[in-house]
Amino acid sequence: MRRDSLFYQLFAQLPHTFFDLLGIDSAEGYRFDSIELKETAFRIDGVFVPPDSS
Repeated sequence: MRRDSLFYQLFAQLPHTFFDLLGIDSAEGYRFDSIELKETAFRIDGVFVPPDSS
């Protein structure tokens, strides 16, 4: 599966951009990452990960 490298790089470098487009101000601490779920290699190419609650 190919990810859209333009959007991946944009959101990885500037994660607040996504929240700006949605009109949400609380993007502090989020990071954009490519994750893999342990199954039969089901991969999500990009996901916004919330900040740690600790």
